[in-house]
Amino acid sequence: MKKGEQAFFYHTGKERAIVGIVKVIAEAHPDSTDPAWRSIDVAAVEPLPTPVGLDRIKADKRFATMALVRLARLSVQPVTDAEWRLICQMGGRG
Repeated sequence: MKKGEQAFFYHTGKERAIVGIVKVIAEAHPDSTDPAWRSIDVAAVEPLPTPVGLDRIKADKRFATMALVRLARLSVQPVTDAEWRLICQMGGRG
């Protein structure tokens, strides 16, 4: 992920939902808790008015090939422009 790019903020655990949009403020660097891992720094941009649950995403056939549906344990995943627009619409943003 590159500095300045936007990303979805996804809550894991019980909620399992995309809840907001963040902006990358620092590119990949060694994680402070484990130098073998890499992390990025993000800043909040805005919450989604309506969180978009993983159950809703999985139920929508338009997301059949989305990384979140296929690789749920991957921390950072690509999102296509079409997926971005659909998630934003489902979350009440534009």
